Amino acid sequence: MAQNVYECLFILDSNRYARDPNGVSAAIPEMVQNLKGEVLANRLWNEQRLAYPINGQRKGTYWLTYFRLESTRLTEFNRACQLNDNILRNLTLKVDPRLVDTLVAHASGKVVKAPVDVEIASDDDSDDVSLDESEETEEVGAES
Repeated sequence: MAQNVYECLFILDSNRYARDPNGVSAAIPEMVQNLKGEVLANRLWNEQRLAYPINGQRKGTYWLTYFRLESTRLTEFNRACQLNDNILRNLTLKVDPRLVDTLVAHASGKVVKAPVDVEIASDDDSDDVSLDESEETEEVGAES
């Protein structure tokens, strides 16, 4: 079976997370491992006020996880998230294989360097486009 890398952003119940941060956060990699997946990165993202209340909660703890899982097991993963009372919402996206290493390194807190073959434009380029100061723009709908 094909294993894909997924990025999942969870909104956790802030009250439950504040009471037991290790227990709540440990449940996420456990869900992935129960489905024969591999956690690549798992970290706290942010805690902030929600745009609208979810299950009566006005604040949420955002948790970011990257994991490798068989694509056929993604439905089971989403169901496990729905059944977990600590998770208010989650969004899971498939990561493009070309971006996996960079995103996982960034989420793990490692320094990510730009590719060596990136070309930087110099300041003395003569092909720069500039606006002619003599040209004026008309205002649309302006009355004289």
